[in-house]
Amino acid sequence: MKISQRRNRTFVYRAINSGVGKAIHTYDMIAAGEKLAVGLSGGKDSLTLCWILKNRLKHIPVDYDLTAIYIDPGFENGFADRLAAYCDDIGIQLIVEYTDHGLVAHSAENRENPCFLCSRLRRKRLFELAEDIGARKLALGHHKDDIIETLFLNMFYAGEISTMAPRQEFFKGAMTIIRPLAFLDEDIIRKFSELMEFPVFETACPSAKQSKRYAVKKMLTDLYRTNRKIRGNIFRALHHVKQDYLL
Repeated sequence: MKISQRRNRTFVYRAINSGVGKAIHTYDMIAAGEKLAVGLSGGKDSLTLCWILKNRLKHIPVDYDLTAIYIDPGFENGFADRLAAYCDDIGIQLIVEYTDHGLVAHSAENRENPCFLCSRLRRKRLFELAEDIGARKLALGHHKDDIIETLFLNMFYAGEISTMAPRQEFFKGAMTIIRPLAFLDEDIIRKFSELMEFPVFETACPSAKQSKRYAVKKMLTDLYRTNRKIRGNIFRALHHVKQDYLL
């Protein structure tokens, strides 16, 4: 590896580690001795999350246990076996759950919004499997751009102003979702995954580039090109809501 490449990798790693550390500290995400379930999708975001949470154990005084969970949606040419081999290589236990969630969500009876049903079924099963292994926290790989996109998705299609929270409690506190990548832009995560040479697991989902989220992402990307401050301003706005000026 060339010196310039090594320096770039170090810079990106520090940015990722700093952002994750800030989110964990700000929202009190992880306590010593906890067992964490990590929802793994095979994409760059969840791979980065798994890697950084595993790597942090070498450098911080807080000890915790990690178990990754992958919900196979049931499409042909799945990658569960290759994903399991990768997790084994980096020393993370992976639980694979084979389902028909993707097929059910794309059935003739549910053509209007397959992503919503698939996501709901996947989340429900993640909760159940996390509980089975004794984990009361589920870490997901959603980042800053996901949070911003969800804000617009909920406004456009649900008629409400809401988004993902970096930490959310469910079932009266019995299960908590944490999002340690919440302060990180997707661009830096993409760069990190490239520099780390994470394996690429291509999804077979027919809605991958036809979803409402994809359309919102494209709209926002076009806006960001016109003014580099827009992404940060939207994210800051989520921390400064003036309720007196809302209906």
